[in-house]
Amino acid sequence: MKSLRILAISLLAAPTLAMAQADGPTAQQRRGTEANEPTGIGAPAARDAEAADRALNGWWRDAGPTRDQRLAWFRQARFGIFVHWGAYSVLGGQWKGQPNPGYSEHIMRVARIPRQTYKDEVAAKFRPDAYDARAWTRMMKEAGAGYVILTAKHHDGFALWPSKASDYNIAQVSGFKRDPLAELVTAARADGLKVGFYYSHAFDWEDPDAPGNDWDYDNPAGDKKLHGGADWWNTYPQFLTNTDRYIDRKVIPQLNELISRYHPDILWFDTPGKLPFFQQARIVEAVRKADPNVVINGRAARSKDLNLGDYLDTADRPAELRPTAGDWEAIPTTNESYGYNALDHSHKSVEHFVRLIAKASAKGGNILLNVGPRGDGVIDAPDATILAGVGRWMSVNGESIRGTTRTPLDRQAWGDSTVKGDRLYLHVFDWPKDGSLRVGGLLSPPKRAYVLATKAPVAVRHVGGADYDLTLPAQAPDAADSVIVVETDGPVRGEAGRLLETRYGSNQLLAFDAKAEGDGFSYGDGKTARFYVDGLERPGNRLVWSVRATQAAPVRVRLRYSTPDKTPPGRAVVRYGATTLTAPLVATNGEKDLREVDLGLLPLTAGDLADLSLTLEGADKPVHVFDLRLEP
Repeated sequence: MKSLRILAISLLAAPTLAMAQADGPTAQQRRGTEANEPTGIGAPAARDAEAADRALNGWWRDAGPTRDQRLAWFRQARFGIFVHWGAYSVLGGQWKGQPNPGYSEHIMRVARIPRQTYKDEVAAKFRPDAYDARAWTRMMKEAGAGYVILTAKHHDGFALWPSKASDYNIAQVSGFKRDPLAELVTAARADGLKVGFYYSHAFDWEDPDAPGNDWDYDNPAGDKKLHGGADWWNTYPQFLTNTDRYIDRKVIPQLNELISRYHPDILWFDTPGKLPFFQQARIVEAVRKADPNVVINGRAARSKDLNLGDYLDTADRPAELRPTAGDWEAIPTTNESYGYNALDHSHKSVEHFVRLIAKASAKGGNILLNVGPRGDGVIDAPDATILAGVGRWMSVNGESIRGTTRTPLDRQAWGDSTVKGDRLYLHVFDWPKDGSLRVGGLLSPPKRAYVLATKAPVAVRHVGGADYDLTLPAQAPDAADSVIVVETDGPVRGEAGRLLETRYGSNQLLAFDAKAEGDGFSYGDGKTARFYVDGLERPGNRLVWSVRATQAAPVRVRLRYSTPDKTPPGRAVVRYGATTLTAPLVATNGEKDLREVDLGLLPLTAGDLADLSLTLEGADKPVHVFDLRLEP
C-alpha cells in the first residue's frame, strides 16, 4: 500500500437521466440557487479526504496488483499517435474570418461561440466523408507507433459516436451515418495497434450543468472565473449538485458506452482540476468498475498528494523533458495546435520528434505525438510528412525504442541512451568529427558493438574506469539520430555522473537534470521557453550537477535564463572545485525572452566526480534558469 501511494504522489454505476437542454443563464442560475442547500452536500475538503481514503483502501488499492499487466503493452510501445479531431476541425482555426489564437480545438471557448450557434454552424457541418480509418492506421503503423488515441469527446461536448446518453453527437447533430470510433477500432486492430479514446470529463462547454461555459451559462471554471475561479467548489459549493448531475447524466453513461461498445485499451482524460477531486475520483472509480483492465492516464483524477491514473502525464508541447519517476507520457504536437489549424505552419522537423522520442525513452517515458486531421477526415499533408519521416527512422531503429527501459547512464555530450536487457543503444545526435565516441559511466563490460542501421562492427576500447572509446564510421547513418548498439556482459549497469567532453561541442547541463538543494523550487512545464527551474532567489538554494572530465581543459560557461518581470535579478555564481565564476544578470523582456550570460572560463580538472553548482546572489524575485552550456 505504501509503495502504491509513493508512486501516486510522484507527480503527480450511475442512473441515466434525460439530457438537459441548453436553456441559458437565467435557468442555470436558478438551478444553482436551488442547489444552495447544505443538505447532503458536505464540505468539499471532507469529501476529497473521503474519496482518497476510499481509493487508497478500496478500489484503487485493489487495482494495484494488475497495474503492471495493464501497462505491459504501453511500456513496449513507447510511441503512439494522438488524434485531435472533431467538429472544431471544420473551422480550421478560424471563426467568421478571424483567426483563433492558440489551440484550434478551443475555438468555441476563445471566440465565445454560443452553444446553439456552434451546434448549427459547426457541429452540424461535421460530415467527414473522406475519413478512411484504415488509411490512418496504416500511416500510424508505418510511423512506428504502437497505439492510437482519438478524441471521442473534447471540451466542446460533441460526441464522435452515436451516443444514447446524449443527443449531442455526430449521428443526431450532423446526420453522419457512419461510426468513426467503430471504424478506427476495427482498423487499429487489423494493423496491430492498441487503441483508445480521449474523453473530456471535467470540462464540457455544451452541457449546462458542466464546468467551463460561462458565456451561455452562469457556470464556474470558465475564463470569467465566476464563483471563485479555479476552486469554485470551496466558495460556491451550490454548483456541486449541478456537476453531480452532469456526471450522472452524461459522463459516466458515455464512458460506459465507450467501454461496452468499443473495448478500448486506454482512456485518456484531461483538465481534471475543473472538478473537485472527489468528483474526479468518482468518475475513475466508475471506469475501473466497468473495465478493470483499461489503462487510465494521469489526468483523470489527481490532487496535490494523489494521482489515481496508471501513469503520469507531462505538460503539452514539450521541448525538454524533466526526469519523472515511474511510467509517464509526453504529448508533443506537430505544430502549435492540437486540432487542425489551416493557418498554423509552425511544424517542427522530423529530427525534433525523433530526438524527443529517444530522450523520452531514455527517461523511461512514452511520446504520444499529436496530429490534427482536417474536417473532411484527411490527415493534413505536413502532418503526414512528419509521420512518414519518423517512420523511416523507426523502420531502421525501432528496436532502440520499443520495449526499452530507463537508462542508468547520464546524458552524454553527444546524445542519450536507451536500454533493453544486455543491450545499450547509443543515440548519437552529434556525430564525432574525429570518429571517436567516448561513452562515460558504463559499468557493464562491452562484448561487441555495431551500427544498428548497417550492422557494421564498431571497435570498442576501454580507456579506464567506466569509460570506453568507440571508433565510428566517417559518416553518420542518420543526421537526426544514429544508433550504435553495445552488447554488454550481463544487464546494462551504469554509474551516476555527467562526463564532460569538449570534442562534441557544447555540453548542455539542463536545469531539469540538476539536483535541487534547498526548498521552494518550482519547475516550468517543459514547453519551449518553459523548461526552467525557479527558486534560486531563496538563500541557500542551489542547483548541482555531478560532473567529471577525463582530461584537464578550459571551458567557457554560459547561463541561459529569463525573468518574469523587470526586477533586477542579481548575480549568477558558478562554483567548481576551488574556482568561482560570477556575472551580473539583467532583467529580460518577460519569461519568454531567454538571455545568455557569459560567466567566463572554467578550468576542468581530470579525475573523480565533482559538484558543479549554480546559485544566485542579490535576487529578490524568481529567475527562470534553463541551462548551463560548457563550450570548448
